[in-house]
Amino acid sequence: MTTASISELISYPVKGCAGVPLSEATLTEAGLPHDRAFMVVDRDGRFRSQRRDPRLALIRPAIDPRGEHLTLRAPGLDDLDIAVDRDSPGGKVELFGTLYGGVDQGDEAAAWLSSVLGADSRVVRVPPEHDRTTGGRTPGTSGYADSSPVHALSRATLDELNRRVPGPPVPMSRFRPNIVIGGWDEPHLEDRADRVAAGGAELGYAKLAIRCAVTLVDQERGVRSGPEPLRTLATYRRAAAGGVAFGAKFSVLRPGRLAVGDAWTVLSWAESELGEPRPG
Repeated sequence: MTTASISELISYPVKGCAGVPLSEATLTEAGLPHDRAFMVVDRDGRFRSQRRDPRLALIRPAIDPRGEHLTLRAPGLDDLDIAVDRDSPGGKVELFGTLYGGVDQGDEAAAWLSSVLGADSRVVRVPPEHDRTTGGRTPGTSGYADSSPVHALSRATLDELNRRVPGPPVPMSRFRPNIVIGGWDEPHLEDRADRVAAGGAELGYAKLAIRCAVTLVDQERGVRSGPEPLRTLATYRRAAAGGVAFGAKFSVLRPGRLAVGDAWTVLSWAESELGEPRPG
């Protein structure tokens, strides 16, 4: 088996919006810095997702290292710069039927987002008292991520998909990983990595990443673009619990510094939830 390393690090400060590439970062218990620390919600406080609002992909956030200033950019609009409010009383927001706290970031941000999405929207931030436990084989914590704090996907896994997909190759951006793993010559090894050392951090496998309609959204144009990759994934990556699996979710066992180029060293292997045996 060839040596694996981190080839990309991507944080997504605003859930559902474009990612921010990083050359290095300190991995926290809740994932990469500011990952899913903000979330766009509708007038009733329910989270907005590219599943229903593909234009979220057009919004490109930037945040300063201390998390005090958030900039939002989208085609055809002036950039929006806001001072992040972390201290005002929070309200309740809903993520997959569960209520969490959220500090509203103000009317100017709400108007800007509503203009981009064509529907009443607001943006909230994880409050200081946010206390969320994520499940899976290794429990963890996260901000407003769908589940576990780190989503890892290997280039070999994407290459195998694109070997099967008819037509143009599917870009990595469709899957919105936090860590892209390079160097493996066999696909889906991330499914079987039970414990991993990377840089100064250590991660534990939590669960398979079950894919949804977000993978159908062209991340550059903010529109759905057809049945792929879900149609092809359904032919060879069906999960017992339903849906199709592609990539893996991890919890953070030991926070630490990561950088592109760091080795991704599997300390222990396990069988995949799809039944593939651990590597020999």
